[in-house]
Amino acid sequence: MFTGIIESIGTIEHIEQDGSNKTFWINSAISSELKVDQSVSHNGVCLTVEAVTENSHRVTAIGETLVKSNFNDMRVNDEVNIELCMLMNGRIDGHIVQGHVDATAICVDKKDLNGSWEYKFNFSEEFSKLVIEKGSIAINGISLTLFNVRVNEFSVAIIPYTYQHTNMKHVNIGATVNIEFDMIGKYIQRMLTIK
Repeated sequence: MFTGIIESIGTIEHIEQDGSNKTFWINSAISSELKVDQSVSHNGVCLTVEAVTENSHRVTAIGETLVKSNFNDMRVNDEVNIELCMLMNGRIDGHIVQGHVDATAICVDKKDLNGSWEYKFNFSEEFSKLVIEKGSIAINGISLTLFNVRVNEFSVAIIPYTYQHTNMKHVNIGATVNIEFDMIGKYIQRMLTIK
């Protein structure tokens, strides 16, 4: 479980294809602190640490993850947002994020508002019941608040700190991002559809 508060940015150093999986070596300021078998959020995707070196760590994305996230499009030198799993002994600053990406969204607009940035994203209409005005969403693992919600569109605002300390600064019009909808909303939708 995560909170959507990003702790570090990692840079992809190497990618290997292994059957239907892809293995990524990622360099980050916190890689040396990680342990093998630890769950870590990468762009909102919960991946297991398989190996650790002085400045890098290795994770593998299986076929299911590659289909539902933007990891299949990742290239060497791309940046990923990294968050360690939450400790259940303090404040939760974002919202509960499982690291189980539901889908991707496409950036259709980006505005520099001279002190913040506003992004508009388009997503599959099949998930429209999971987004609400002022609700929560994780984009590339970042806990954000939705506004201007439409059937298959929503907007988010990015403050300077988030812009500087995550990979949102590289998200431009046409970019694909990972999205995870609020877990509570998913449970409610499931309960309403079961007869």
